[in-house]
Amino acid sequence: MLFRNIRNQAEEKQENNIASLFGGRPPEQSLKGEKALKVEVVYACIRILSGAVGKLPIKVYQDKDGKKKASDHYLYRLLKVRPNEFMSSIDFFECLEVQRNLHGNAFAYIDFEKKGKDKGKIKGLYPLDSSAVEIYVDKNKYLDTINTLWYVVTTENGEQVKLKSSEILHFKHVSIDGIQGISPIDALKHNISNAAKSSEYINNFYSNGMQSKGILHYVGDLDDKSKQNFRKHFEKMSSGLKNAHRISLLPVGYQYTPLTVKLADAQFLENNQLTIRQIAATFGIKNHQLNDLSNATHTNITEQQREFYIDTLMEILSKYEQELNFKLFTDADIADGYYVWFNSDAITRADIKTRYEAYRIGVQGGFLTPNEIREKEELMNCDGGDDLYANGSFIRLKDIGSEVENE
Repeated sequence: MLFRNIRNQAEEKQENNIASLFGGRPPEQSLKGEKALKVEVVYACIRILSGAVGKLPIKVYQDKDGKKKASDHYLYRLLKVRPNEFMSSIDFFECLEVQRNLHGNAFAYIDFEKKGKDKGKIKGLYPLDSSAVEIYVDKNKYLDTINTLWYVVTTENGEQVKLKSSEILHFKHVSIDGIQGISPIDALKHNISNAAKSSEYINNFYSNGMQSKGILHYVGDLDDKSKQNFRKHFEKMSSGLKNAHRISLLPVGYQYTPLTVKLADAQFLENNQLTIRQIAATFGIKNHQLNDLSNATHTNITEQQREFYIDTLMEILSKYEQELNFKLFTDADIADGYYVWFNSDAITRADIKTRYEAYRIGVQGGFLTPNEIREKEELMNCDGGDDLYANGSFIRLKDIGSEVENE
């Protein structure tokens, strides 16, 4: 079993504490990989995408003599309920989507049964740490005459495991060569850094008691020790939320002149909002999903949600479906019409009135059965619900005069 090693952050915390103890600033934080989740807008975008993928039901279907759920196929329960003994289906796909958006690639090990009557069947799917996987292309086929794509996984104890492409699921972000995905975090490093610094600026503003910096004037001379002592006592007296808007008492001969810095500076807010919109656009997130309702109405939010599915989620789901179909099913299964499909009706369905009106048109038009509709609404099938119906008053144009003549 190959899992991500949980990283211990004690060393980083200790380094920051030592830097603060000696009056220095801790080193600037790296925002690569999972550390980018410390930026609020990045965390929100990845949470929305991983939640959207994870919450959609995934089922096995068979397209043979009509589309139907293949609940008797052994992969049905594996994908829908429990891909492995540690994770539910939603946890599994959320984990993969988080890795895909952080590193540009997400991987899952396919654990095949090695012996017995079930030899060759899949008994579990395990997500891998994307940062521990390297991809090799054997163009000259030195290692194998058939397989040219290899994945080398470094385990927790430093051991390297070589896997064939048929033993690993690989889900990519945007790719130049079609083999390895590009990390959106790397593409957005400047924007993410700006967002992190904006957040740090606001935090510092509040930690200083929402007071701006200023210049302290003194008539006369002070030695270095006196300067340090007065600065220490003055900052202790005026900093922090508990001292916000309190009156600071100064000794005779001192005068404090604040430097005007407005938190609600128009340019600062505009640049901050631009950075948020740029990060959201890269991830394919709509503004209303980040609680930016400045240009939102009741009507266009519904339309934006449909655009999110069409422009963003449909591509992601197609990548998952194509990889799962190719790697999990045998040639015989594919020939028999087996495939996996994410049920996205929960996202695309409109309000109940519009939805029921569309159902009515489908039934009266003769291309939807009542049971097909009941299945979409998670209702039990009914007797006679598999028959197609049509409005009996409809006739062909060329038959309009014939019925009158027959009478």
